Amino acid sequence: MSEAFQTPLFLMTAVTALGLIVGSFLNVVIYRLPKMMEQGWRRECCEFLAQDAPNDPPLSLSVPNSSCRDCGTAIKPWHNIPVISFLLLRGKCAVCGSSISWRYPAVEFATGMLSLAAAMSFGLGWELAGALALCWCLVALTGIDIDTQLLPDSITLPLVWAGIAFNVFGVFTDLQSAVVGAMLGYLVLWSVFWLFKLVTGKDGMGYGDFKLLAALGAWFGWQSLPLIIVLSSFVGAAIGIILVVAKRQGRDIPMPFGPYLAGAGLLWLFFGDWLNAYYLNIVGL
Repeated sequence: MSEAFQTPLFLMTAVTALGLIVGSFLNVVIYRLPKMMEQGWRRECCEFLAQDAPNDPPLSLSVPNSSCRDCGTAIKPWHNIPVISFLLLRGKCAVCGSSISWRYPAVEFATGMLSLAAAMSFGLGWELAGALALCWCLVALTGIDIDTQLLPDSITLPLVWAGIAFNVFGVFTDLQSAVVGAMLGYLVLWSVFWLFKLVTGKDGMGYGDFKLLAALGAWFGWQSLPLIIVLSSFVGAAIGIILVVAKRQGRDIPMPFGPYLAGAGLLWLFFGDWLNAYYLNIVGL
């Protein structure tokens, strides 16, 4: 490895640029992956009912090329530079002038900044590689859950195994803590789900939430779970109350919990030791 790449300034610049590029790709994942899942479900239903499969156009993360949702014009490479193109185009399509959602540059910027934070926190090494992978997956899951209230198995399950794989070598915690963390992460929310359902007769959360907490347990160990649950529940409840009071969301309308779990996981990634010490001090342990 050249000494230039190990220079902190070069490393942070390179990782931030990489994060911005990945953020642009995550916008595609957030938009297309749920649609790809819907196509798969329709095909499976047709096969089960012995009906002709729907003639859906080909859709993957690479096909078709990105285009304007209003005029259908393919987006030129120079119109797809993360954040910069949005600013230069003033948030509008270069051809038809229709507005481009602010969320595209927001996802790119957030991914870039999280990547920069990872580079500053961990430096060059396996911790940085793991932190980047985790951050990028959590950004994608957050966007998908906000849009569709889905946490795809194609992201959450590999995230569980990736956490265990990294911790085979003790990157973030020891292997035993990682395995126990994955088990407890799933079982805790699974138990809450069924307790809530037995009491109220309603579903309180989705199975994707169990798998996401299992993934965070696999990455950080069972010791992280109490604080991650407390943080995500507190922030989720506070935002839910604000939305209800502001009448932007009814009390019976389900609210995605994945973004709060993801946010708590990111807080633990960057401030875990400090947060844990502060939490233990508060509870008197």
